[in-house]
Amino acid sequence: MFAVGATVAAASDGDGGGSGASGTSSRAPGRYSPDAGFARDMAVHHQQAVEMSFVVRDRTGDEAVRSLAYDIANTQANQRGMLLGWLDLWGLPKVIADEPPMSWMAASDDGAGGAGGHHGHEMGAAKPGALMPGMATKEELAALGAAEGRDAEVLYLQLMTDHHKGGVAMARGCARQCATPAERALAQGMVEAQQSELTLMADMLKQRGAAPRG
Repeated sequence: MFAVGATVAAASDGDGGGSGASGTSSRAPGRYSPDAGFARDMAVHHQQAVEMSFVVRDRTGDEAVRSLAYDIANTQANQRGMLLGWLDLWGLPKVIADEPPMSWMAASDDGAGGAGGHHGHEMGAAKPGALMPGMATKEELAALGAAEGRDAEVLYLQLMTDHHKGGVAMARGCARQCATPAERALAQGMVEAQQSELTLMADMLKQRGAAPRG
């Protein structure tokens, strides 16, 4: 908890470069900046990964899958707390009804605290019924909850592989566009860790006679 608090505090000292929100540092990112958009979207993205990991933990006794699920749930829950903590620190909302998911990745520099860019095309489109690229649909979550044993392991690894691919693309966007140094560092760390887990999950799928989807 101390480490999370220290990282959140560090974000308030970064060169956010935007107009300040009321009651926060004058360097706080703007409401629609890449910094804020990434924090909002990745918090949602991470929450689904945590939920899927808890589901598979109860659907299989395989220690390798349970260990991976625990690591993902623990890591992404902590990161989600940091992202939401930054939004609180910056005095910004955690949800904006009129903000389409991922819009920050294609935002241009409007003086609201973001470097802007045109990298949204790297994400690809979200599948029908999914909020953001990489995220599972309600039907896929229901299927995971109904599966057991090897079937649950394979579906979890496939869904989490898709999830990580979407997460890596989002994190790369923030590493390029976000103005807050601590948030850029967190995003780059996500890229590296999730790429490593993608390799691990591909191996685990192969061991089970399966492969990533697509």
